[in-house]
Amino acid sequence: MNTQDAKRVLETALICAQQPLALRDMRALFDDQVGADTLRSLLDELVRDWEGRGVELVALASGWRLQSRPEMREYLDRLHPEKPPRYSRAVMETLAIVAYRQPVTRGDIEDIRGVTVGSQIVKQLEDRNWIEAIGHRDAPGRPALYATTRQFLDDLGLASLDQLPPLEGHPAAVDLLATGLADQPSLLDGGESDTPAPEAAPDLAAGSVPAAPGTSSPPTATPPSPEAQA
Repeated sequence: MNTQDAKRVLETALICAQQPLALRDMRALFDDQVGADTLRSLLDELVRDWEGRGVELVALASGWRLQSRPEMREYLDRLHPEKPPRYSRAVMETLAIVAYRQPVTRGDIEDIRGVTVGSQIVKQLEDRNWIEAIGHRDAPGRPALYATTRQFLDDLGLASLDQLPPLEGHPAAVDLLATGLADQPSLLDGGESDTPAPEAAPDLAAGSVPAAPGTSSPPTATPPSPEAQA
């Protein structure tokens, strides 16, 4: 198969794929007869081919995906004029804390928010595959440590945590994530309400997410998997 034919096959697969395609999946298209370097070269060509159009080819945490450009959203929304479902504030605050201060325990989240975090909120984020337990803190009770997932990055259109917008000079972390995830299915609180903790909750709307106890720096970025990188 010549390069142009391989490029056509790859482009067709990217258009038809329901999920981001990793390099290993692309190689399977050609029965491993096309190497990773050749695939990267073809992907670079496709990125250029789609420049200036309403669709772009982007590298995400778990692979490559063709998607509409952000400036097309206002037009595409006219096809579905109903407003997208809103996420609860409690869910988005919890997700923002995990995203910007990971790894954190449920207790850390409660200390930062100043309210009790219902188990249903954590479960909903786990069910959505936006956060996961990556270990346990060496402390009484060995509480689970939570971090974001590759699916979270994919849904935000990012390849790594390094690409999360900085908090300084931007809207609140909660609003940043809510905007980026606006097209995703809604998460509800399941009827749970926040129980105030002894101290008042921090003003996340001011654009800052306080550090978890015992931490002082943003999360270490997790790069895309080798199979997804190009």
